[in-house]
Amino acid sequence: MNNKITIANLYEAKESGSRIAAVSCYDYTTAKLISQKDVDMILVGDSAAQIMLGFDSTLPATMDFMVTITSAVRRGAPEMYLVADMPFLSYQIGVETAMKNAGRFMAEAGAQMVKIEANSAYIDIIKALSDAGIAVMAHIGIRPQSISKIGRFKAEATEAKVALELICLADRMIEAGASSLLLEGTAAEVAEIITKRSLVPVIGCGSGPGCDGQILVSSDILGISQGKLPKFTKSYGDLAAETLRAVDQYAEEVKKGIFPDREHSYHMKKGQLEELQNLLKNKP
Repeated sequence: MNNKITIANLYEAKESGSRIAAVSCYDYTTAKLISQKDVDMILVGDSAAQIMLGFDSTLPATMDFMVTITSAVRRGAPEMYLVADMPFLSYQIGVETAMKNAGRFMAEAGAQMVKIEANSAYIDIIKALSDAGIAVMAHIGIRPQSISKIGRFKAEATEAKVALELICLADRMIEAGASSLLLEGTAAEVAEIITKRSLVPVIGCGSGPGCDGQILVSSDILGISQGKLPKFTKSYGDLAAETLRAVDQYAEEVKKGIFPDREHSYHMKKGQLEELQNLLKNKP
């Protein structure tokens, strides 16, 4: 029986009031673990440029890189609903480029939806992709790919006029054919209004409890991330401390000659060592 999660399941969850649990992750191993629990959606975000590669923004993520890691996540989580993040300059250039790159995610990586950081300038692109049968998640609110223009991030829609603009933008995204919305860093009250008005699933990232679902980055959930984290992030483990402990013990055992021991080594078959020693003695 095929238990693969589809977009129909996400719409059913919205209609029934069931919350959608989504996680951002970037690799096969983590995806395989996540897929064993009650998570509905994995987003392969361009934040991989920061978390995996150490850049200070999402901008260096390339299409080839994103397709590669998205396909890895698909192999690790074949039944999960998979969303691929369209990286910087993969759709901004125009409809033809956006169509080609979105198609790569679907055909090469097994994605079921692509995510676009959108404002009113990208209405035509969302409509074109939707008309071509590609499901699109419109990412509004804080948009990390705009960092070079805005300089720093701050909470969105905390004032009435800006809130109204964001609500209208959400409406336009859905009218253009967006199959889902992602609201990042949006005032909780506004996110709840958008969610109630929306006919499509709304996933929140730092946008309060009123959305249809929530998403966090896997490394934050696991407690691997170090340094100051955003206000909306919550860790459910402390794998950074456990990782440090394990690496410290490994290094100590290597330096003391404790590891590897006999149990963790391969050995010759019985009698073969003696035969080898005789062969070496007779070697000219």
